[in-house]
Amino acid sequence: MLHIVGTPIGNLSDLSDRARATLADVDLVAAEDTRRTGRLLHGLGIRASMVSLFEGNERERTLEVVRHLLDGRSVALVSDGGMPLVSDPGYRLVTACVAEGIDVRVVPGPSAVLAALVVSGLPTDRFSFEGFAPRKAGERRARLEALAHDPRTLVFFESPRRTASFLRDLATAMGDRRVALCRELTKLHEEVLRGSIAQVLEQIGEQPVRGEVVIVVEGDRVGPDIDMDAVIVEARGLVADGMRKRQAAQATARRHGVSANELYDALVAEP
Repeated sequence: MLHIVGTPIGNLSDLSDRARATLADVDLVAAEDTRRTGRLLHGLGIRASMVSLFEGNERERTLEVVRHLLDGRSVALVSDGGMPLVSDPGYRLVTACVAEGIDVRVVPGPSAVLAALVVSGLPTDRFSFEGFAPRKAGERRARLEALAHDPRTLVFFESPRRTASFLRDLATAMGDRRVALCRELTKLHEEVLRGSIAQVLEQIGEQPVRGEVVIVVEGDRVGPDIDMDAVIVEARGLVADGMRKRQAAQATARRHGVSANELYDALVAEP
């Protein structure tokens, strides 16, 4: 059996009893960084066989771990902190296990994504985790512009060194909307800066932010500009193809996020 085990993102006390028992019981721990996981296990008084599984060796190491599992051994997959696979290695291993019919179980644990989201003060009903934005400025701006009209709250990981430049690009792409900059979550120097992008930039200045950073961004509350004339023409085309006016209005309204009644009134008003 493969156990996907969530580990603390900063505070060791956040490790669950079930995670502790699982790590003590498995035959092998597949870790993103065996040195860091070794310190965690040592602190828990657990002696375990370990093997590294990180981005650079994930493809090859997956085959090795799957062989261990097929031989009847139990394996725990852990990352440096939080839930494996979430901007961390493990996806190839899980899909390989599913393909081989190996039982995969999850031992839920801390998540920097959810921790930042719920402490941000921004809407939590719909959100999208975007991981790390591209490092190259042009690619980063293009990604942010593509997300500018997403109504969901957006969650990003970012390097402390690039946090200020990320926020400036964010303001260019999306305007001065609300954000929460979450730093060192669950650790001794945990800090959450909330406000508009300009306000947060003023608070952090130009010096690199220290520690691990999660940035939560308010979703679009306006939406893209809609060319209603073009939308009405599209609805008229559906009517011309034989669809009833009410159905055409509803179908077109769903596609563009506009009022079906407004569309229907426009169709009825045709000479």
